[in-house]
Amino acid sequence: MDDGEASMVTTIQRQGEGAEDRALAFLERAGLQLVQRNYRVAAGPRRPAGEIDLILRAADGTLVFVEVRERRDSRCGGAAASVTPAKQRRIVLAARHFLLRCPTPPPCRFDVVAIEGGQLEWLQAAFSAA
Repeated sequence: MDDGEASMVTTIQRQGEGAEDRALAFLERAGLQLVQRNYRVAAGPRRPAGEIDLILRAADGTLVFVEVRERRDSRCGGAAASVTPAKQRRIVLAARHFLLRCPTPPPCRFDVVAIEGGQLEWLQAAFSAA
């Protein structure tokens, strides 16, 4: 990777972190508490890697796995549409891995925070593990 590519990756990572910071602040104001940020599961043989941007706990004890997506505009379907079925499967894989550490898994849901054109939209129960 040359310096230009490395710089671009760093810029994209910073933008992603900024979107996650904004989403986290919004969700905490809504009463959720951060459990973990950027939970990653390494890839294995014939198994894709998975990552969850934010894991939070709602006041009722529900564990909320959150994917944060930011897009400048709605071209190509926009931020929410970029959470494809393949991406959802990787998030679910990581969530299942995370839940292995829980003696009694709590109720869970999968939310998406879509930031598009500067506007934030919180999509609760955006998809399921089924």
